[in-house]
Amino acid sequence: MSFSDEIFPEVERYLEDNASTEPDILKKLRRETYQKTTQPHMISGYTQGRFLSILSHMLQPKNILEIGTFTGYATLCMAEGLAEGGKIYTLDKNEDLAYLPEKYFQQSEYASQIEFILGDAKEEIAKLEVIFDMIFIDADKENYPKYIELIKPKLRKGGIILIDNVLWYGKVVEDNAKDKSTQQIKMVNKLVTEDADFENVILPLRDGIHLIRKK
Repeated sequence: MSFSDEIFPEVERYLEDNASTEPDILKKLRRETYQKTTQPHMISGYTQGRFLSILSHMLQPKNILEIGTFTGYATLCMAEGLAEGGKIYTLDKNEDLAYLPEKYFQQSEYASQIEFILGDAKEEIAKLEVIFDMIFIDADKENYPKYIELIKPKLRKGGIILIDNVLWYGKVVEDNAKDKSTQQIKMVNKLVTEDADFENVILPLRDGIHLIRKK
């Protein structure tokens, strides 16, 4: 569920009807996510998944970093565009749910190109001695500014960052929104916009994606 499809559910359905078909493995994963998890709305979903796939195909990244795996839907979407021999590193700390992405990663044609790392993302990012072409952040909102600080040196010039949920159900435009998640999302949007090393735009796709390019 997102800010946009809560208000315009018929538009969301229209967008899905007029997008490329998702692979069968993703249909199965999406279905099982709704059957087996308590917060299935956290999945990237059909339209956003096709966006991530197309962008990955355009970039043909050698190395992708994903912060926040959940059930692995976005992971598999981005893996579709990996360069030959490329790799996606996906980080999550939810050990109880790990069986689900692991199951689908092993079933996918990209099994050998996915490294699923369980642990605290802040610690695991520091351990990775890799320069990334594409980074997708969709994890705990309170640490969004910290994640940007950690990943910026690990992103190549011309590389892309995507940050999910940056509209946060419209709360970012509410002057009286005081919860920590909203404040940190507003902070990361401001930090990126004011950083001379980045060029950026927020796309109103689902709950907002901040698309950032390192100059």
